[in-house]
This record gives sequence, structure tokens and C-alpha cells, in this order.
Amino acid sequence: MNKRTILFIALIISILSARADDSIKVSSGDLKALLQRIERLEQAEQNHQKLGYTDATTGASRQVPKDTVKTDTAKIDNPKPQKERHGRFIIGGYGEVTAKHCFFSNSYLRYGKNPEKYANDHYGEFDLPHVVIYMGYDFGHGWSVGTEIEFEHGGTESAIEIEEEEGGEYEQEVERGGEVALEQFWLQKEFNRYAIIRAGMQVIPVGGLNAHHEPTEYFSVYRNEGEFTIIPSTWHEVALTFMGSTANGWHYQAMFLPGLDSDRFNRKNWVKPGAGSPYEFKLANVFAGAARVDYTGVQGLRLSLSGYCGNSFRNTLSKTNAELDASAYKDVKGTVSIGAFDFAYKDFGVVLRGSFMYGHLSDAAAITQYNISMRKGSVSSKQWVASDALAAGFEAGYDFFSLNKQLTEKKQQFYVFARYDYYDSMFRYDNQPTDMYAWCGRHRAAVGINYFPIKQIGVKAEFSYGILKQGTRADGTRGKIYNDEPQLAVGIVYAGFYEHIH
Repeated sequence: MNKRTILFIALIISILSARADDSIKVSSGDLKALLQRIERLEQAEQNHQKLGYTDATTGASRQVPKDTVKTDTAKIDNPKPQKERHGRFIIGGYGEVTAKHCFFSNSYLRYGKNPEKYANDHYGEFDLPHVVIYMGYDFGHGWSVGTEIEFEHGGTESAIEIEEEEGGEYEQEVERGGEVALEQFWLQKEFNRYAIIRAGMQVIPVGGLNAHHEPTEYFSVYRNEGEFTIIPSTWHEVALTFMGSTANGWHYQAMFLPGLDSDRFNRKNWVKPGAGSPYEFKLANVFAGAARVDYTGVQGLRLSLSGYCGNSFRNTLSKTNAELDASAYKDVKGTVSIGAFDFAYKDFGVVLRGSFMYGHLSDAAAITQYNISMRKGSVSSKQWVASDALAAGFEAGYDFFSLNKQLTEKKQQFYVFARYDYYDSMFRYDNQPTDMYAWCGRHRAAVGINYFPIKQIGVKAEFSYGILKQGTRADGTRGKIYNDEPQLAVGIVYAGFYEHIH
């Protein structure tokens, strides 16, 4: 509570005391209600001043105050520029340590012609899915910068060595797989809360997962499979963004960015592989737009709409535009359209989150034919790609520690949750008469717990069961084709942010 509020309350109390002998009567309930209203107004003002230090943890270009849904992380979103904030330095990060045992096979043939051969197989994994370090600096006068470095699956360990036992030959040793990437680097100018311009590598906040992907923002041990499967996650591109926020809880973003690359679309992940670039530069023969609108004007509730639209076919080095114009592909555009709705609610110990996403790719059959015809060694996986894909998910949890006053005061939480997902990366596809890709669609149900001894650290455990979609068997009958996929997983996660002012 700031000084202005305290003085205001003191003034009210003094007035009430001075008029104690008059006929005006004020109950303790009236005074308590007044104090609560003042606190709510002040909290709302503070929330609306938080404007977007991009979701550096995943780059979700987030200017929405991190789930006005009482998010449990203390990330600092770029506040309204003020002189006293000059020289503000922010450092933070998030990460996951996970282990799982899968009661199904990890062979690439498990979805082949004889899936029954792998029915009794199983395997386990230990992993570091994401370890992220990000930093931001506020130069003052509305200017700021944000960066993010992400280590996926433990990073990489490789070196060139001279092997003495092999005649001094040079040999490359790879000791650990993984990826290291600069996922965000942007410069931002904030004119006021309504108008902010950002340029550089940033997160494309399409869908609930891209915009809210820190491990403390979902119950599952791993990111939800639906959105994670069919679109890039976390989706980051070099883009130009206009964004802002209103005083009554509306937050908006509009982005201009290069289009996806249809060369790398495939059956399992739909358009997900088309983001980024396998080259040292990002192809930009075609362009796209993305937008997101969030409403946080109701206590504990966030409602969000997001979308993406752009062509993808000519974003290739395989053939020149002149060659494509002179071929059967001259009218192919490969327009990718994605629409998504997501929400979150958190109050009274209850957390509800959900999302729905639907995507369409025009000219999917022509793109499939083109990719399959690409030469050996190309960037294409040479696979079928669907014209339509979808993903939907919902999770609900209850914090049983909210029933205990002492645990609540210590800010400890213990959630029991359930989650359901349905997704299909080959929901609709052209010129393919069989259900050979029925394994691309599935239902997934999960139950588990989340324990937070402190706000920034959580311990998770989850049992999930994947039920693959039915299809047409080799004998022409319809029913289950592939084995179900049960899994047990545990994880330790964190998300923390530190602010220093010179």
C-alpha cells in the first residue's frame, strides 16, 4: 500500500473521529469495506502499469501482466516508464529437471504395419527440457532491451580432437545432444501504456502455450502435447510489434514477421518445423501477421484470443520464383491460418486453464507433392502434410493448502489436478483414402500433483494415458490400430526473476 493510500485512509479516519458526536454513524463493516475497495483499486492500478518485459522465459512477447490470474512468479513486466526506474536491470530464468517412464515403445516403427510387435515394450528418460537465462535493461525514457538464451535437453558438448592412435586424424566427438539458441533479442520504445513498439527476435504469442509457457504456469510435467505438437513452441521470430494496454484490462499486440517455410512441414508436427531456419539467415520471400488480445479486467480471470495468417510456399531455396511461376506450382501459396482461444482463472484455491486451436493450410496436397519430390539431402522431411490440424486442452486443479491458514501465510501450495487433451496433426488431408495416419490424432488424460514449497519452485508428479485415434485396419474393419501410451513422469521446476536498480 503506497503513501497516498495510507494518507487517504488516515484522512477518512480523522474525519470520522471528528464527527463522532454528530448524528453520522459508521459501522466497522462500512470502514472495512472501504479499505478493501481502496486496496483493490490500488492493486488494479499497479497491475495496469505492468506492461511487457517479454516473456523472456519463452519470449512470449508478453505485455500482459503475467496472468492477472495471480501468477505465482514475480516476473517484472516493463512498467510504465518513470524517471526513478532509469537503469533498471532484470535477470531471471526458468528450467525443468524431469524423469519419465513410458509404458510403450520409442521405436520409429511402432506406428508401422505391425504395431503389435511393440505392444510390451517400454523405456525411460531423464532430461533437462528447458533451462533458460534471460536479461533485460531499462535505459530510461521508454527505451529497453530484452534477451534470452535457452539450453534445451542439456545443451551440447562437442569438440574436434586429434586422435593419436589413428595417425593424427581430426575427429569430431559429440558427448551430449541438445540445443543452445538465442531465442530473444529485442529493442523496445514505450511512448505510453497505449503505444509500445518492439523490434527483434521475440515470441509469437499465438495460443496459450506460447504466451504462458514457464513451467510454473501449467500443471503437467511437460508442456501440453497439443499445441506443442502442431505449432512452434516457443515460437520466436524476428518481428516488428505494436502493442499496448488500457486501464480497464485490455492488452493487445499486432506483429509483422516472415512467413513459415512449407518445405519442412510434416505429418506429425504439421507446420511446427516451418519456423526459424536451417540456414544462417531467415528466409523472407513471404510475410505473415500475428495478433493477440487479452482481457484481464475481472479479478482472477484472463480471456485471450490470438491468431496468425501468412503464406508459406515460396519460402524456399529449392527453386527460384521464376522456376515456380513456370511450373504447375505457380498458383500455390500455402496460406497458413491459425485461430486460438485460451483462458485462465485463479481464485479461492481453484485454478482452471484451457485452450482451443484450429489451423488450416491451403494447397496442402500440392505442398505434399512438392516436398516429396525434393532431392535427397534437402531440408524437407518429404512427408504428407494435412490441410487442417487442431488441438484442445483443459486442466483443473485445487490447492488444498489454501484450507490451512498457516500454510497460506507461508505461501505454500499443494495442487491436485486433472488434465484432458485432444489433438490431431492430420485432422484433414487431401487425396489420401486410408487412415494410415490415425496415430497422429489422440486423446490424452492425466492426473497428478504440484507442490510449491515457495512461489518460485515446484515439484510435479503425473500419470497420463494416451489413447490413439481409431482407423481402418488392413482387413477393412474399423477400430483400434495402434497401442495406447501410458506414462509416469516427475519433475522439479523453477521460475525466478531478480531486479536491480542502480
